[in-house]
Amino acid sequence: MTADAEQTWGSTLDSVVVYAQGALCRRLARGTVPPDGRLRVTGLPRSLDPGSLRARVLRSPGVRVTEARVEVGAEPLGTGTPDALRREVERLRDEGAAARGRRDRQLGLIEEVRGLYPAPPPRRREEPHRRTPVDAWLELADFVDERLAGLHTRLAELEEALLRVEHGLSVAADRLARASTDAPSAHVETTVSAVLRLDGPGGTAEDRELELELEYGVPGAVWVPAYRLTHRQGDDTGRLVLRASVAQRTGEDWNGVRIALATADLRRRTDLPRLRSIRIGRRQPAPAPSGWREPPAGLADLFAGYAAAGPRPATTAAPASAGSAPVAAAAGGAASAPVPPPLAPPPPPPQPAPQGYGAPPAALPAPGGAAPDFAQPRRLQPGGGPRGGGGFGMAPPPAPAAAPAAPAAPGRAAPAAAPAPSPAPAPAPPAGPPQPSNAELDYAALVLSGPDEHSGRRGRLFPGAPSDPAAAEYRRRAEAVARLPLPGHAARPRESAGSFDHRFDAAARADVPSDGTWHTVTVADLPAGLRTEYLCVPSVEQTVYATLVLSNATEQALLAGPVEVTVGDDFLLTAALPTLAPGGVCRVGLGPAEGIRVSRRTNLHESTAGLRNNTTVLDHRVHVELANRLAKPVTVEVRERVPVTSEPDVRIEERADWTAPETGSGQERHAPGTRVWRVDLPAGGTAALDGRYEIRIPAGKALVGGNRRS
Repeated sequence: MTADAEQTWGSTLDSVVVYAQGALCRRLARGTVPPDGRLRVTGLPRSLDPGSLRARVLRSPGVRVTEARVEVGAEPLGTGTPDALRREVERLRDEGAAARGRRDRQLGLIEEVRGLYPAPPPRRREEPHRRTPVDAWLELADFVDERLAGLHTRLAELEEALLRVEHGLSVAADRLARASTDAPSAHVETTVSAVLRLDGPGGTAEDRELELELEYGVPGAVWVPAYRLTHRQGDDTGRLVLRASVAQRTGEDWNGVRIALATADLRRRTDLPRLRSIRIGRRQPAPAPSGWREPPAGLADLFAGYAAAGPRPATTAAPASAGSAPVAAAAGGAASAPVPPPLAPPPPPPQPAPQGYGAPPAALPAPGGAAPDFAQPRRLQPGGGPRGGGGFGMAPPPAPAAAPAAPAAPGRAAPAAAPAPSPAPAPAPPAGPPQPSNAELDYAALVLSGPDEHSGRRGRLFPGAPSDPAAAEYRRRAEAVARLPLPGHAARPRESAGSFDHRFDAAARADVPSDGTWHTVTVADLPAGLRTEYLCVPSVEQTVYATLVLSNATEQALLAGPVEVTVGDDFLLTAALPTLAPGGVCRVGLGPAEGIRVSRRTNLHESTAGLRNNTTVLDHRVHVELANRLAKPVTVEVRERVPVTSEPDVRIEERADWTAPETGSGQERHAPGTRVWRVDLPAGGTAALDGRYEIRIPAGKALVGGNRRS
């Protein structure tokens, strides 16, 4: 299949599903199918996973895709390719180098002028000392000062220019680093395309207007949820907007695409396990995997003549003269008899057969020898070839017998025969059918080894070299977005979703450039129940706080993340929203409520009771007063706490109208001994609450002077 015989279709990115890490992209392509049904769809990113490519025909029954594979091509960039940021960085880098060179030369001139000093001529031994005129010294000093002043002024200008260039270079480099990776980064543009073949009811889908859908996975995309809560003062309704912070560096800009957000793990396997039956009785062999078959019987004879012809003549070696023979120098200086050249090269040493599709027989037959017996049963074994496991084939043949020792040279003693090493026991092949890897099941990527390969690889299929060796580097750069620092109060969706997976579809199309920074995408308006309540714990702080009770009225969970609370038209705060299951309730604090006042007083009375006054009674009384200065009725929840004992002899008797808070799944957790008052205060009204509890301690367990408490 050549590029000239294929029709090229363009494609547009239609939708993206962003998972906890990674994304699943969907492209659409339209066109007329050529007569042979072969076409090429362009526009795919460099970082895509080739094994995730899926293609199907939309709204055309009877036409199907029979082949889909990824191909990588390269072509030089045109002169009109937009690469302004990179050219700007290169220009500023050159200007910075030139400005730095001018500054260094100016510093050199300053050092030269600074080194000027008067040097008297050398005096002979018999000559007296000479007098130097002071005017000459002063004129030289004035010259040096004037020259240095001018040079330093010029140096300040050069350093300022260098600082401006370095600042511009840092800004341009930062813009280039944050720019989208959709643009080509070199002078050669690399294109990734999908090569498809379509078949119709009659064999091909000729001259039909079709619409294709391509789906593929890419790394380098993450998201975290965020919320915006708008509340109107004095109203029990509000608006909760689900937003998402999305960052991606997949190599293509998402312009005008439908975005969906999922909490699932894209790399987790979702295929169902294969349940095998367990039978009692005679063991049955497991079936071989699909696509694997026994090697052909005549594979060894196919290259027998090629091996007997000998190696190819070397093109760089010098031709030898006729009748010449290699001569080896003896150890004592004498030359041994010339050895005639062999008629055929010696056979290569036996090697274990590598694993691959279409494995050769256990041993190659010698020219003119008997063919191996293929009727004997052979055991299959997975992996373990000389190249680290590629494909499946036969078990390696047993080691051949040791060759007879060569006769000793005349005039020399025959060396002592070395004892033959005992052959190591061959490892038992693993039981079960072959288990091909993903690379070996990619039939389009398998390459047939030619006759120049060694005997273990001739005529067999092995996975070829990757079509895009630089794709791993692109994927590594794309996965760097997973290490971005999270926004405040944000949590990973995989951590907050727990054991359930959720998907949120954005209501409108959005744009997310491939620059590796966070971008906010509005997803949808969520129905949420809101009501304003007021809470105070006067035993800790005599202040009433306004809280917004938020309930999840959707069928999906609200994931943990930051929520921006706006009261009226003013932004109030950013709080952390916990994960809320459907029907869950949480509180969002709005700060102190200045219009509601609270005060608390306590009284302790100690007495004795019992027949012999052997029980100490500690009578605690609590008095709480509330005053509502707001123009609307409010509900205030007042929390108190009574002691909790683990001693069976110590009793605590409550004499108040407070209640214990509700406990259960989805309810707020409270400390032991918490008691709650719920008071409805009208506008401008007041209320008084009285609570009382007694602690009865036996005299034997009471501490003298230790029962005084506030």
